[in-house]
Amino acid sequence: MGRHGTIAGRKAAQDAKRSQLFTKYARAITVAARSGGDPEYNIALKHAIDKAKSINMPNENIKRAIQKGTGELAGETYESSSFEGYGPGGVAVIVEILTDNRNRTTSNVKHAFDKYNGNLGVPGCVTYMFERKGIILIEKTDAVDEDSLFEVALENGADDIIIHDDSYEIQTEPQNFNEIDEALKKSGYIPVESDVEFVPSIEATPDEEHIDNLKKMIDMLENDDDVQKVYHNSAIDLTE
Repeated sequence: MGRHGTIAGRKAAQDAKRSQLFTKYARAITVAARSGGDPEYNIALKHAIDKAKSINMPNENIKRAIQKGTGELAGETYESSSFEGYGPGGVAVIVEILTDNRNRTTSNVKHAFDKYNGNLGVPGCVTYMFERKGIILIEKTDAVDEDSLFEVALENGADDIIIHDDSYEIQTEPQNFNEIDEALKKSGYIPVESDVEFVPSIEATPDEEHIDNLKKMIDMLENDDDVQKVYHNSAIDLTE
């Protein structure tokens, strides 16, 4: 499945980092809830809750995160931002963060790049190598009728559908993502993952000697509670 890894690999990674993901998703819910605590009228909140439920976050945790966002409970104030740079082997890396202490996060991100021979750059230094796209992954199972799935996705505005060994990757323009995601769910297709992501339009192929350090750098970044997501343009699957 290339840079996405396999469905089994994604699930294994989620299981291994479940408690850490609870922290990250709770922050996302809190930030989204600032615009209103009712997911029926707040699409960003609804999507954040769906992601939390996909890893079986307890309802009490979700409720508490919403209440922090609406001000019903005391909580931290989070700032969203991103960092850009190059990892080992010249691989472009984008790091999305939600933090209550930017100085701490900046220091941690810079340390990860420096430790594994990467280079933290200035805003905009690598984003030109990526496009923003809605990505919806549907696992291949006997219950999924390919023709029907394609029909629902394309009729609701999907740009492309890529067939992988164990999944269907539906790509959309960001402004069409929520509509297509909801249409698929209403038709009974439950995504393994769905989000608006940075998708590389230019890929890099690191030399074998750089792959280990690149994996370690990305793993170190992903293990930071302030980091929401790490994107890269490596043409080599780093999940193996």
